[in-house]
Amino acid sequence: MATESARDQTTDHLLTPRNASLVVIDYQPSQVQTVASMDHELLVDNIVSVARLAKTFDLPVVLSTVNVANGQKPTIPELKAVLSDSAEIDRTEINSWENVDFRRAVEATGRKKLIMTALWTEVCLAFPSLDAMRDGYEVYPVVDAVGGTSPEAHRAGLERIVQAGAQPISWVSLACELQRDWARQETVADIVDIVLTTRLLATA
Repeated sequence: MATESARDQTTDHLLTPRNASLVVIDYQPSQVQTVASMDHELLVDNIVSVARLAKTFDLPVVLSTVNVANGQKPTIPELKAVLSDSAEIDRTEINSWENVDFRRAVEATGRKKLIMTALWTEVCLAFPSLDAMRDGYEVYPVVDAVGGTSPEAHRAGLERIVQAGAQPISWVSLACELQRDWARQETVADIVDIVLTTRLLATA
């Protein structure tokens, strides 16, 4: 049976490679080490998979760090290796939305759907997500690629932004939402590798 004609990727209400951007905030060693809501190795694997998806679908990426200029280590190597062509926007502000360079970088993508990832959930994900939604953006937190300082803090952070209108997704649902149709052959091989070969089948 034939599918309906392709939907406009710019105006689609779902995430597409043409209407979304990826925001990555504070995936630095000290933040990863203090996550207590999920396994650290799984967290890193999941955010790397998210980054690989962004590269496969050529999404604009906004990458930010906090306090590197004052001695904190930059983005973890596993993630930076995938996002090697994304400049790190370093800040002192806990809420990245309060940083002018960060906000301008988000605006420069021209996209209103923000796939949001940050450490920690209850702070560096919650604060800019709330501000972004106030400014007219749609926020899609990748719930299994973010983490909080406790399971309760992670849940509370997600609940807070969901109540404000955020739409939670998983990294696998993100992959399928961007791919949408296996007839889009140009990205099939990468998606199979990212989702199945490297991840789900490797741990089965």
